Amino acid sequence: MRRTRRMIQEALVALILEKGYDAVSVTDIIDRADVGRSTFYAHFSSKQEVLLSNVDELAFLHRAPAGASGRLFAFSLPMFEHVREQERLVRALLGRRGGGPVHARGEQLLAGLVREELLAAGARASAALDLLVVCVVGAFMALLRAWVDGQTTASPAELDAAFRAAVEPGVRAVLSQE
Repeated sequence: MRRTRRMIQEALVALILEKGYDAVSVTDIIDRADVGRSTFYAHFSSKQEVLLSNVDELAFLHRAPAGASGRLFAFSLPMFEHVREQERLVRALLGRRGGGPVHARGEQLLAGLVREELLAAGARASAALDLLVVCVVGAFMALLRAWVDGQTTASPAELDAAFRAAVEPGVRAVLSQE
């Protein structure tokens, strides 16, 4: 069962890299994975479900925030490093050829991590916190997409430094007002 699911997921990733998510059909996935239609539907209800199952397997989006360390955004460098390790999968899912549902799901998962970390750092749940989370997630995802789409050759450490330089001063200013 797991092997078949994995074959279907890998087929979708390969097809996205070749021709983009929107151009891929369930029939394409079935042919690439060399499984029958009934087998595909025994595991997934649609190509979008296959896509989102790949996102849910990106472990870096589920890591607990290390707010206890006192360092803001402790998730950043480990996430960029994991992206480098999972380059092919992340390029297919979050790159320009990936699907919109993936971007939304990735941002949703990351927003949960950021919100938890900011609350652990002393922020209060508020509309201002919600806006701050949107800004932080937007900055992180913009750097991630730029790297995945080949717009930068920065290392994970360089991406982390750029992310921190862009967001930490503003976040610290907001937290000091809490």
